[in-house]
Amino acid sequence: MKITDAAPRRRRLYQLFLDGEPAVKVDMETWLLSGLSVGDEIDDETLHALLESSAKHRAEEKALYLLEHRAHSKKELAEKIARAEYDRDAAAKAADRMEELGLLDDEAYARSLARELFGRKKFGARRVKQEMRQKGIDEETVAAVLEEFAPQTDGTRDAIREIIEKKYPAAFEDEKVRRRAVAALQRYGYVFEDILAVLKED
Repeated sequence: MKITDAAPRRRRLYQLFLDGEPAVKVDMETWLLSGLSVGDEIDDETLHALLESSAKHRAEEKALYLLEHRAHSKKELAEKIARAEYDRDAAAKAADRMEELGLLDDEAYARSLARELFGRKKFGARRVKQEMRQKGIDEETVAAVLEEFAPQTDGTRDAIREIIEKKYPAAFEDEKVRRRAVAALQRYGYVFEDILAVLKED
């Protein structure tokens, strides 16, 4: 096969034409570093290596872009890269590379997430556990982080009381509001026993 043209496209890509037909797209850096040029012959093996190199480079660029904006778990990062039209293998390898570079740390991410969810969002332990699992944090790390950050009974009930006083102040007198408050607090991840204990206090 002969490379008959290499035309720049959007998003820093080059459209390669093989034997006069549009064939594949590769990123600009991979194309320039490949040493190939229009008029060169290219075999299937070299083309495959070029595409793999381009996928790797683009996935890593996407990973760096995502991590620049906020921290991610390894699973979450790989899934986001894959959703952005990169193949899953390249996405997983990009996440591995970010971890090797020290830009990705699931334990540190889980601790930061727990502080955010318990502190600012006032979620209960069940909801925090669910959120961490959805982010792909392994069970051992989830358990360790919950043990460190989950408030004890008094702290849990203080958080419930704060939510009720802020969002459902009428719950102590109005049955309809109380039912709404209970349902909302269960979605927050609090167990019924603790919710009921706070409502009974007043």
